[in-house]
Amino acid sequence: MSVRAAYEPGWADVLEDNAAVQETGRRLIGQLGACEASALAFCRLLERWARGEPEPATPGKRQAALRRAADRIETALAGLEGPLGRYLLELEADHAEGRSWYGAPGAAELLEWEPILNRAGVHASAIRVAQTYLELAVFVRALEGLADAARIRASLDRSSLWAGLFDLRENLLGRTLEDLRALAA
Repeated sequence: MSVRAAYEPGWADVLEDNAAVQETGRRLIGQLGACEASALAFCRLLERWARGEPEPATPGKRQAALRRAADRIETALAGLEGPLGRYLLELEADHAEGRSWYGAPGAAELLEWEPILNRAGVHASAIRVAQTYLELAVFVRALEGLADAARIRASLDRSSLWAGLFDLRENLLGRTLEDLRALAA
């Protein structure tokens, strides 16, 4: 009996099933899992402040918490570049244009962070926080969408998978990584 059979399929199953080399797929899945966990932690920290929850209890601790959360996701994203690049190379899409499963931001991700950061007593670039939160929230939502497609057993062709992973790389490993480095400093 397969361990996977006991669970509903998710985004990791899609990547595993489409991996040309299983070790490359496992490396990418592990790193994406680390990215997802740290992205959720970063977003949830900011969302608590947006709701007015003063956690951690002091401005200094909140500043440190933002730096730690930014450092954690920055480290996870920095480790994503190699496995993602290798997976994309090995995936070899059927044709050049696929439909990306990696979506655009929704209205819920668009927030004005300056008053929230001021109320929390956190000194950080509101623009960097907004851009980073937006990209990470879209990333998490994209993985959820890929998992939903796996659960309903919707077919995802290799070209679409490649297009979504390419978008993920372009969105997260450029400016978002720079913004996270600045927030963690």
